[in-house]
Amino acid sequence: MRRLLKIGCLALGLAAAPAQAEWITSWSAAPVTPGPAMGPIPATPSFSNRTFRQTLRLSAGGTSLRVRLTNAFGTAPLEVGGARVALLDSEGREVAGTSRTLQFAGAPGATIARGAPLLSDPVALDVPPLARLSLSLYLPGDTGPCTCHTTGLDTTDISAPGDFTAAPFTPETTMTMRAFIAGVEVDAPDGTGTIAILGDSITDGVGSTPGANRRWPDLLAERIVARGGAVRGIANQGISGNRILHDGFSESALARLDRDILAVPGVRTLIVFEGVNDLGIGFGDLTRGPAASMSERLPGRSITAAQMIAGYRQIIARARAHGLKVIGATIAPYKGAAYWTPAGEAVRQEINAFIRDSGAFDAVLDFDLVLRDPADPLAMRAEYHSGDHLHGSDAGYRALAESIDLDLLMP
Repeated sequence: MRRLLKIGCLALGLAAAPAQAEWITSWSAAPVTPGPAMGPIPATPSFSNRTFRQTLRLSAGGTSLRVRLTNAFGTAPLEVGGARVALLDSEGREVAGTSRTLQFAGAPGATIARGAPLLSDPVALDVPPLARLSLSLYLPGDTGPCTCHTTGLDTTDISAPGDFTAAPFTPETTMTMRAFIAGVEVDAPDGTGTIAILGDSITDGVGSTPGANRRWPDLLAERIVARGGAVRGIANQGISGNRILHDGFSESALARLDRDILAVPGVRTLIVFEGVNDLGIGFGDLTRGPAASMSERLPGRSITAAQMIAGYRQIIARARAHGLKVIGATIAPYKGAAYWTPAGEAVRQEINAFIRDSGAFDAVLDFDLVLRDPADPLAMRAEYHSGDHLHGSDAGYRALAESIDLDLLMP
């Protein structure tokens, strides 16, 4: 039948359709709900008539790329006046011949609808694995509170008023947030795919060296590239403070799953590594530590293990409905953190037993076992946390990345 259809098309003089790109996500940053200052997290800024220059470290390479901008939390349409990308060398200098002006449906600018993403047109560019990419983005109007990713762990340069996308500029100010960008996608060979990670500040890389790409998903990408073989992109969708069940630090994992995971181009595997904030906020003493100034704004002060497990099961079911392999990571030890309590610890043990033993997930990453202190298994090893008994150090994040069996990661 297919042969007859093909012959029929040729007889009618119809041209064969061109081969479609195999787009996979090579870099991502989940947008965070704008809001007032909450403890260590600053208030969401607004901008007008500014150019942003952001440096990104990709994971997978390809033969062309496109950029996914976002106005997910905008209250009005957002005008894009211009955008440009270029590869960077190890010293942060643009690589000659790699500068590309982005277009949107053939035009140099576009308007992003309220609440929507915006894909650029593809640009031909040989992108090596682990490439550093500069994105310059000009927004001529008033942005309102930024659709930003709060924990960027790298510097975003912000210009004086005007369009500086085509040339270097001296920044008027800087910030560490990611601004109005959700992802970079590359055209990779057939049989490739993206591994998306639904996580919190531990996946977001809090505690790692800023600007050094030492989050555990970054280090996992390096291992995948070093092994060679099939191309695998990494989409780090960690949000600092995020929880499974409740909003507070952006939307809950259950609420953002469709946008931040299921809509990610090329995603074939999901790693779920969340839950410690549900426990800390649900059971912890929030009158001390970083959460003290924001405890009244955080719902979910009473949760159960059964509710948490039901949340994980929902994530699994919704992801599998899209054909994804779903891998569960056990909740890391956090005794000594400001919001640790014995009650929260008891629930952590119950949830980790579910992750390990229930068979609900397609595979398990036992991050609890990797990070725990043999002398005190409820706590993280001293050299593996950044001083707060909660977030990893560079060494801790490397231990997580090196513990993963790469053969588990793709279906």
